[in-house]
Amino acid sequence: MQADVVVIGGGPSGLMASIAAAEQGAQVVLVDKGDKLGRKLAISGGGRCNVTNNKSREEFIRYVPGNGRFLYSAWNHFNPELIIAFFENLGIKLKEEDNGRMFPVSDKAKTVVDALIGEVRKLGVTIRTMSPVDHVSYDEVGVSGVQLRDGTYIHTKSVIIASGGKSVPQTGSTGDGYAWAEAAGHTITELFPTEVPLTSNASFIREGSLQGLSLRDIELTVWNDRNKKLVQHEGDMIFTHFGLSGPAVLRCSQYVVKELKRTGLSTVLLTIDLKPSDSEEQLASYLMKLCRLEPKKAIKNILKQALPERMLPVLCKMAGLDESVTYDNIPKQPWLKLCQLVKAFPIKISGTKSIEEAFVTGGGVNLKEIDPKSMESRIKSGLFFCGEILDIHGYTGGYNITAAFATGYTAGMHAGQLHQQ
Repeated sequence: MQADVVVIGGGPSGLMASIAAAEQGAQVVLVDKGDKLGRKLAISGGGRCNVTNNKSREEFIRYVPGNGRFLYSAWNHFNPELIIAFFENLGIKLKEEDNGRMFPVSDKAKTVVDALIGEVRKLGVTIRTMSPVDHVSYDEVGVSGVQLRDGTYIHTKSVIIASGGKSVPQTGSTGDGYAWAEAAGHTITELFPTEVPLTSNASFIREGSLQGLSLRDIELTVWNDRNKKLVQHEGDMIFTHFGLSGPAVLRCSQYVVKELKRTGLSTVLLTIDLKPSDSEEQLASYLMKLCRLEPKKAIKNILKQALPERMLPVLCKMAGLDESVTYDNIPKQPWLKLCQLVKAFPIKISGTKSIEEAFVTGGGVNLKEIDPKSMESRIKSGLFFCGEILDIHGYTGGYNITAAFATGYTAGMHAGQLHQQ
C-alpha cells in the first residue's frame, strides 16, 4: 500500500492533520486502532466539546503553562479565529460562553466530530479504523513506512504521529506513540498527570464529612515548602471522597505534582479562601454584625447565612470555637482564628489521581527536537508530531484542544506539501 502521508491517530489533532494534508493534494491514509474516530473529542467539554478559546494570543499562551510559547508559529497557521471560521464554514455555528470558551450552538460534541469526519471523507482521505500500528519504519535519513499489526505495510515518506498521551485511555490514548518517537531517536520528557483531581488524607476527607460539597468562586493557593505562594486560581471546586476536584483544583494540580517531586515531601499545603472579595478584617466585622443582630442564637445557626453550613463544624473545631456559643460569649482569639480559616482553610494534599484519570498528560516528545514552524522532527525527515504526544499542556477551557488543532493543522499542511517537492 502506498500513501503520501500517513496520520496515526483519529483524535482532534489527527483529524485536523488529515484535513490539512489532504487540502495540499496529498494522498492521505488515517489509521486508528479504535472502532471510531474522535472518541476523546466526543466526551470533551462534558459532552459539549469546548472547540477553542477566543482569547488574544498573549493571554491564551498564559493559560498553557506547559510550554505554551512553542505554539507561537502554529498560531499563525491556525488560531482560535481561524478555528471558529473553519467550523462555521462546515456549518457548525459556535457560541461564546464564560472566559472565552467556544461551544457548538447544538451543545453536542457529536456535531463537531461528525463535521470533522465528514470533511476528512469529503477530501478523499482513506480511513482505516481497527488498525493498530505495530511500528513506524525509518531509514538513516527519515521515514520509510508504517507497519500495521494486521500485516499491512504502508509505504510513505511522511508520517504524522497524533496518537495522544496516556490520559483517558478508554478513548485510545494509551501512550503508544512514545515508543515510535524513541525509535526515531527522540527523547520523551517525564510524563505526569495534569488537570487531575487531588488526593488528601485530611481527617475531614477520610471521614467524608465534606464529601460532595461544592464551593463557588473560591480562591485556591498552592504553597511551597518555604511558605511561598506557587500559584493561585479562582473558580469552583468540590470535596470528594478522596480529596478535591473541580476547575480551580485541576488548574492547581500540575504545581502540586511538581512540588511533591521537587521536595520529596509527603504533602503539599493548599489553602482555600472562601471569601476572596473580603479582607480578613471586613469578614470578621461582617460576621460579628450578623451575630449581634440575633444575640440569642447559637453562632452555627447564624454563620450559615454567610458560610457553607457543612463546613461550619470543621471550621469551628479547627478554630477551637464552640458552635453553640451565642454573641455575648464569643471568645476573641478563637473568633479571629475562625475568620483566618475562612480566608485560608488549609488542606494537606498527598498526591493526585493517576495519569490515566487525568484530563491531560504532562510531558511528552521533547520540543527541542521539533521544528515549531512545521511540527517536523529535527531528527528524521518526514516525521511529524502533533497534539497531546508533544510536551505541551494547558488548563481546561479549550486550550488543549486548540493546541491539538493548531499543531495538527500545521503538521498536516507541511507534511502534505512534502509530496509536491
